[in-house]
Amino acid sequence: MRRSPLTIRRISARPVVLKLKRPVVARIATLTDWPIILIDLETEEGIVGRSYLEPYVVKSMRYLVPALHDLGDMLKGRQLAPSEIFDAARKSLHFVGYEGLTMIAASGLDMAAWDAHAKAAGVPLCVLLGGSVGPVRAYNSNGLWLKAPEAVAEEAIALRDEGGFSGLKLRLGRARLSEDLATLDAVRRTVGEDMHLMIDFNQGLNLAEALERCHAIDDHGLAWIEEPIVYDDLDGYARLAAELKTPLQIGENFYGPRQMLIALQKKASDLVMPDFMRIGGVTGWMRAAALAGAHGIPMSTHLYPEIAAHVMRVTETAHWLEWQDWANPLLQRSYRIADGNLHIPDVPGVGLDWNEDTVAAHLVS
Repeated sequence: MRRSPLTIRRISARPVVLKLKRPVVARIATLTDWPIILIDLETEEGIVGRSYLEPYVVKSMRYLVPALHDLGDMLKGRQLAPSEIFDAARKSLHFVGYEGLTMIAASGLDMAAWDAHAKAAGVPLCVLLGGSVGPVRAYNSNGLWLKAPEAVAEEAIALRDEGGFSGLKLRLGRARLSEDLATLDAVRRTVGEDMHLMIDFNQGLNLAEALERCHAIDDHGLAWIEEPIVYDDLDGYARLAAELKTPLQIGENFYGPRQMLIALQKKASDLVMPDFMRIGGVTGWMRAAALAGAHGIPMSTHLYPEIAAHVMRVTETAHWLEWQDWANPLLQRSYRIADGNLHIPDVPGVGLDWNEDTVAAHLVS
């Protein structure tokens, strides 16, 4: 391994908006446009660390891009030590809080820093973290939104066949419980009893609705029920977790490992699935993974499948990787999916390189 220290030169952040192949249609929102911020962390030694952010709301990029450039100015000339850089970025914004945009910007920086760090060592990120290159079990989360039951069932077949998946995520939360049940039954008839089905309500229910609907699907052999109520109602989640037989999944809205610890202490879920832009990138994930391991809680990923694959190889309670290909058009080479597994390329770092023609066509000012 090459261990020469790297020095930060600058950070470039470029906002891009793509059209979703399968628009997000959830109870709380409909999204047709998908914002992505491409991050390049340049070093004086010529190594470039790359990452991206997916902040959901296009206008949020107006604040995140300048924040990333400001962090680059602050860190210019500093030695690249990812964990130290992450903590310095957060502390520089201490007076506006550690959550929200502060954490998202620091997380994007952190993921790029770890990519550069692994490239400097000449090994894949998972190897640098103490693991090995190999497959990671994944479920397909590219669709199955709130459409008619027959349309969702048909799409389930297409999603299964995109990579031989043994797990699919199905969204619920229609106007009537009967419509949700009809959709669930249609998908199950189509894909069979052996398919792992994850149910996501996207925070669309109040507690009373959640109690009714989650109990109504509790005997359907589901892999988990995800975020039926607003993400910060941990007491409500603790009640649901205590009453349901189906495992309860939360975590994509944990802003840092401490919030995950609070949820674990409250017994607010049976499973956790942190999102990389909120948990704190690679650094935050590894800190959170230690907590999940200590509590014996299975840990899955949310978005960012490339980074996710690497850290799952070194996560004690690794469960499922969420596969979404929404950033693929911007990549020169996407990760390979086969037999329901995401396969890590044996290249230094994470292996992200931008398709500059696609970037140029979708760049926003």
